Amino acid sequence: MDKTAIDDVDIERNPMEVHSVRRPISQALGFTDFAMNYFELEPGESFSGGLHTHHDQEEVFYVQAGTVTFDTRSPGDEADGREVTVEAGEVIRFAPGEFQHGYNDSDESVVGFAFGAPKARHDWGQIESLLYCRECEAEVGHGLELTDEGAFRMTCTECGNSFVAD
Repeated sequence: MDKTAIDDVDIERNPMEVHSVRRPISQALGFTDFAMNYFELEPGESFSGGLHTHHDQEEVFYVQAGTVTFDTRSPGDEADGREVTVEAGEVIRFAPGEFQHGYNDSDESVVGFAFGAPKARHDWGQIESLLYCRECEAEVGHGLELTDEGAFRMTCTECGNSFVAD
């Protein structure tokens, strides 16, 4: 058995600085089969850097306080996007391959949790982001990798063009 207080878990920053408080609970307690992250999102902050999917994990978000807006897209149909609002006390699930981006579009703070399974950590090679590619001149899938410098390298799955995200 392992136990910790959320406030005792160190804050881990996203390289794109999209949120100020993320506490990787699963990492602190040594989870192997399940991911759990605690977030506090100020207005304008988000859980991740943009519209993405995990091909190797389903994700579940629980909003404890505040309101989160999710932009969503179904796999294989990048044109069907919609917004879904998740209020305090509500939960939303994304299957592997479903694109999503959750953010605080309100004037109030958000407290929420992100859960993933079947592993405690996702495989970077199994994440795909939808981004505009200058070479393809279209919004297409991009692979994601974490560089040695702690930044994200995005590579277009159509043409191979890559860049490091600021």
